[in-house]
Amino acid sequence: MDERFLRLAGSHDNIVTGFERVSMSVLQSNEDLRSVIGQKIPGLEEKVLDYVDDFASDYIAQSPFLVIATTDNEGNCDASPKGDAPGFVQVLDRKTIVIPDRPGNKLAYGHENILSSGKIGLLFFIPGTRETLRVNGTAQLDSSPELLAELAARGKDAVLAIRVTVEECFFHCGKALIRSNLWQTERWESPYRVSFGEMYAKRKNVGPDVVKGVDDSIANDYKYNL
Repeated sequence: MDERFLRLAGSHDNIVTGFERVSMSVLQSNEDLRSVIGQKIPGLEEKVLDYVDDFASDYIAQSPFLVIATTDNEGNCDASPKGDAPGFVQVLDRKTIVIPDRPGNKLAYGHENILSSGKIGLLFFIPGTRETLRVNGTAQLDSSPELLAELAARGKDAVLAIRVTVEECFFHCGKALIRSNLWQTERWESPYRVSFGEMYAKRKNVGPDVVKGVDDSIANDYKYNL
Protein backbone atom coordinates (compact mmCIF):
# COMPACT_ATOMS: atom_id res chain seq x y z
CA MET A 1 0.00 0.00 0.00
CA ASP A 2 1.24 3.52 -0.79
CA GLU A 3 1.80 5.17 2.61
CA ARG A 4 0.96 8.57 1.09
CA PHE A 5 -2.71 7.65 1.08
CA LEU A 6 -2.85 7.15 4.82
CA ARG A 7 -0.88 10.30 5.52
CA LEU A 8 -3.20 12.33 3.35
CA ALA A 9 -6.23 10.76 4.97
CA GLY A 10 -5.06 12.29 8.22
CA SER A 11 -5.49 15.87 6.93
CA HIS A 12 -8.74 17.72 7.53
CA ASP A 13 -11.08 20.29 6.09
CA ASN A 14 -12.83 23.09 7.94
CA ILE A 15 -15.86 21.65 9.69
CA VAL A 16 -18.90 23.65 10.79
CA THR A 17 -20.31 22.07 13.94
CA GLY A 18 -23.12 24.43 14.89
CA PHE A 19 -21.47 25.18 18.25
CA GLU A 20 -19.48 28.23 17.17
CA ARG A 21 -21.67 30.62 19.18
CA VAL A 22 -21.70 28.63 22.42
CA SER A 23 -19.83 30.50 25.14
CA MET A 24 -17.01 28.78 27.02
CA SER A 25 -16.52 28.42 30.75
CA VAL A 26 -13.14 26.79 31.11
CA LEU A 27 -12.22 25.09 34.38
CA GLN A 28 -8.82 26.14 35.69
CA SER A 29 -8.20 24.03 38.79
CA ASN A 30 -9.08 20.86 40.66
CA GLU A 31 -11.33 22.97 42.86
CA ASP A 32 -13.22 24.14 39.75
CA LEU A 33 -13.52 20.56 38.57
CA ARG A 34 -14.83 19.23 41.87
CA SER A 35 -17.34 22.06 42.12
CA VAL A 36 -18.89 20.75 38.90
CA ILE A 37 -18.61 16.95 39.15
CA GLY A 38 -18.53 16.52 42.92
CA GLN A 39 -16.05 14.90 45.27
CA LYS A 40 -14.53 11.46 44.88
CA ILE A 41 -16.62 8.58 46.18
CA PRO A 42 -15.00 7.40 49.43
CA GLY A 43 -13.26 4.06 49.06
CA LEU A 44 -13.65 3.85 45.29
CA GLU A 45 -9.94 4.27 44.67
CA GLU A 46 -9.37 0.96 46.46
CA LYS A 47 -10.29 -0.78 43.21
CA VAL A 48 -7.12 0.63 41.59
CA LEU A 49 -4.35 -1.95 41.90
CA ASP A 50 -0.69 -1.65 40.96
CA TYR A 51 -0.64 -5.15 39.46
CA VAL A 52 -2.73 -7.47 37.27
CA ASP A 53 -4.90 -9.62 39.53
CA ASP A 54 -6.68 -12.82 38.48
CA PHE A 55 -9.84 -10.96 37.40
CA ALA A 56 -7.89 -8.59 35.16
CA SER A 57 -5.75 -11.42 33.78
CA ASP A 58 -8.86 -13.38 32.82
CA TYR A 59 -10.36 -10.29 31.15
CA ILE A 60 -7.20 -9.68 29.09
CA ALA A 61 -7.17 -13.34 28.03
CA GLN A 62 -10.65 -12.93 26.56
CA SER A 63 -10.17 -9.48 25.04
CA PRO A 64 -9.70 -9.21 21.24
CA PHE A 65 -9.36 -5.42 21.18
CA LEU A 66 -7.77 -2.54 23.06
CA VAL A 67 -6.90 1.12 22.59
CA ILE A 68 -3.37 2.25 23.38
CA ALA A 69 -2.82 5.85 24.52
CA THR A 70 0.66 7.38 24.54
CA THR A 71 2.28 10.77 24.92
CA ASP A 72 5.68 12.20 24.17
CA ASN A 73 7.76 14.39 26.47
CA GLU A 74 6.14 17.52 25.07
CA GLY A 75 2.61 16.33 25.82
CA ASN A 76 1.63 15.39 22.27
CA CYS A 77 -0.83 12.49 22.51
CA ASP A 78 -1.88 9.58 20.35
CA ALA A 79 -4.46 6.81 20.65
CA SER A 80 -4.22 3.68 18.54
CA PRO A 81 -6.44 0.57 18.26
CA LYS A 82 -4.95 -2.92 18.45
CA GLY A 83 -6.86 -6.10 17.81
CA ASP A 84 -6.46 -9.82 17.17
CA ALA A 85 -7.81 -13.13 18.43
CA PRO A 86 -8.71 -13.19 22.16
CA GLY A 87 -5.57 -13.74 24.17
CA PHE A 88 -3.26 -11.97 21.74
CA VAL A 89 -2.12 -9.75 24.62
CA GLN A 90 -0.19 -11.88 27.10
CA VAL A 91 0.20 -11.42 30.84
CA LEU A 92 3.76 -12.48 31.63
CA ASP A 93 3.44 -11.82 35.36
CA ARG A 94 1.46 -9.58 37.69
CA LYS A 95 3.48 -6.51 36.69
CA THR A 96 4.16 -7.22 33.01
CA ILE A 97 2.02 -7.60 29.90
CA VAL A 98 3.13 -7.71 26.27
CA ILE A 99 1.21 -6.50 23.23
CA PRO A 100 2.18 -7.77 19.76
CA ASP A 101 2.51 -5.27 16.95
CA ARG A 102 1.34 -6.44 13.52
CA PRO A 103 1.99 -4.95 10.03
CA GLY A 104 0.58 -1.42 9.88
CA ASN A 105 0.94 1.94 8.21
CA LYS A 106 4.37 2.59 9.76
CA LEU A 107 3.48 6.07 10.97
CA ALA A 108 4.58 4.79 14.40
CA TYR A 109 3.29 7.78 16.36
CA GLY A 110 2.64 5.64 19.43
CA HIS A 111 6.00 3.87 19.16
CA GLU A 112 7.81 7.19 18.94
CA ASN A 113 5.90 8.43 21.98
CA ILE A 114 6.97 5.37 23.94
CA LEU A 115 10.60 6.02 23.00
CA SER A 116 10.15 9.63 24.07
CA SER A 117 8.33 9.35 27.40
CA GLY A 118 7.81 5.67 28.12
CA LYS A 119 4.26 6.41 29.34
CA ILE A 120 1.28 4.33 28.23
CA GLY A 121 -2.41 3.81 28.95
CA LEU A 122 -4.52 0.85 27.81
CA LEU A 123 -8.26 0.31 27.52
CA PHE A 124 -9.38 -3.30 26.94
CA PHE A 125 -12.77 -4.35 25.54
CA ILE A 126 -14.65 -7.65 25.29
CA PRO A 127 -17.56 -7.60 22.80
CA GLY A 128 -20.88 -7.79 24.60
CA THR A 129 -19.35 -6.91 27.98
CA ARG A 130 -20.26 -3.50 29.34
CA GLU A 131 -17.29 -3.14 31.67
CA THR A 132 -13.84 -2.26 30.34
CA LEU A 133 -10.37 -2.69 31.84
CA ARG A 134 -7.91 0.16 32.22
CA VAL A 135 -4.17 -0.31 32.61
CA ASN A 136 -1.62 2.49 33.01
CA GLY A 137 2.12 2.28 33.32
CA THR A 138 5.38 2.49 31.45
CA ALA A 139 6.36 0.77 28.23
CA GLN A 140 9.34 -0.40 26.23
CA LEU A 141 9.64 -1.66 22.66
CA ASP A 142 10.97 -5.22 22.54
CA SER A 143 12.30 -6.84 19.34
CA SER A 144 13.70 -10.07 20.80
CA PRO A 145 13.14 -12.86 18.24
CA GLU A 146 12.02 -15.38 20.85
CA LEU A 147 9.24 -13.14 22.13
CA LEU A 148 8.11 -12.15 18.65
CA ALA A 149 7.87 -15.82 17.72
CA GLU A 150 5.75 -16.52 20.81
CA LEU A 151 3.41 -13.71 19.73
CA ALA A 152 3.04 -15.04 16.18
CA ALA A 153 -0.35 -15.09 14.43
CA ARG A 154 -1.48 -16.36 11.02
CA GLY A 155 1.93 -17.93 10.50
CA LYS A 156 3.85 -14.67 10.99
CA ASP A 157 5.91 -13.50 13.94
CA ALA A 158 4.96 -10.22 15.53
CA VAL A 159 6.77 -7.24 14.03
CA LEU A 160 7.46 -5.79 17.46
CA ALA A 161 6.26 -6.16 21.04
CA ILE A 162 5.19 -3.46 23.47
CA ARG A 163 6.27 -4.54 26.95
CA VAL A 164 4.18 -2.78 29.61
CA THR A 165 5.12 -2.47 33.28
CA VAL A 166 1.84 -2.07 35.15
CA GLU A 167 1.43 0.82 37.60
CA GLU A 168 -2.39 0.98 37.69
CA CYS A 169 -4.97 -1.67 36.81
CA PHE A 170 -8.71 -1.38 37.39
CA PHE A 171 -12.11 -2.10 35.91
CA HIS A 172 -14.25 0.73 34.55
CA CYS A 173 -18.02 0.62 35.04
CA GLY A 174 -20.29 0.02 32.05
CA LYS A 175 -22.15 3.36 31.90
CA ALA A 176 -20.40 4.61 28.76
CA LEU A 177 -21.20 1.44 26.84
CA ILE A 178 -24.76 1.38 28.17
CA ARG A 179 -25.37 4.97 27.08
CA SER A 180 -23.84 4.37 23.66
CA ASN A 181 -25.68 1.07 23.06
CA LEU A 182 -22.36 -0.08 21.63
CA TRP A 183 -23.14 -3.78 21.85
CA GLN A 184 -26.86 -3.51 21.07
CA THR A 185 -26.76 -4.85 17.52
CA GLU A 186 -30.46 -4.19 16.98
CA ARG A 187 -29.69 -0.47 17.32
CA TRP A 188 -26.81 -0.46 14.89
CA GLU A 189 -27.22 1.59 11.74
CA SER A 190 -25.84 0.52 8.39
CA PRO A 191 -22.01 0.35 8.53
CA TYR A 192 -20.40 3.73 8.05
CA ARG A 193 -18.33 3.63 4.90
CA VAL A 194 -14.80 5.04 4.99
CA SER A 195 -13.16 5.55 1.61
CA PHE A 196 -9.51 6.58 1.67
CA GLY A 197 -9.79 6.88 -2.11
CA GLU A 198 -12.50 9.53 -1.87
CA MET A 199 -10.49 11.41 0.76
CA TYR A 200 -7.38 11.34 -1.42
CA ALA A 201 -9.26 12.44 -4.52
CA LYS A 202 -10.91 15.38 -2.78
CA ARG A 203 -7.84 16.61 -0.96
CA LYS A 204 -5.56 16.32 -3.98
CA ASN A 205 -8.24 17.52 -6.43
CA VAL A 206 -7.80 14.53 -8.72
CA GLY A 207 -10.37 12.64 -10.76
CA PRO A 208 -12.67 9.90 -9.47
CA ASP A 209 -10.71 7.31 -11.44
CA VAL A 210 -8.15 7.41 -8.61
CA VAL A 211 -10.70 6.41 -5.98
CA LYS A 212 -11.00 2.77 -6.99
CA GLY A 213 -7.25 2.27 -7.18
CA VAL A 214 -6.72 3.61 -3.68
CA ASP A 215 -9.63 1.69 -2.18
CA ASP A 216 -8.55 -1.52 -3.91
CA SER A 217 -5.06 -1.06 -2.48
CA ILE A 218 -6.50 -0.68 1.02
CA ALA A 219 -8.76 -3.72 0.55
CA ASN A 220 -5.82 -5.86 -0.55
CA ASP A 221 -3.81 -4.67 2.42
CA TYR A 222 -6.65 -5.71 4.74
CA LYS A 223 -6.82 -9.09 3.05
CA TYR A 224 -3.17 -10.02 2.67
CA ASN A 225 -1.21 -7.97 5.21
CA LEU A 226 -2.72 -8.65 8.63
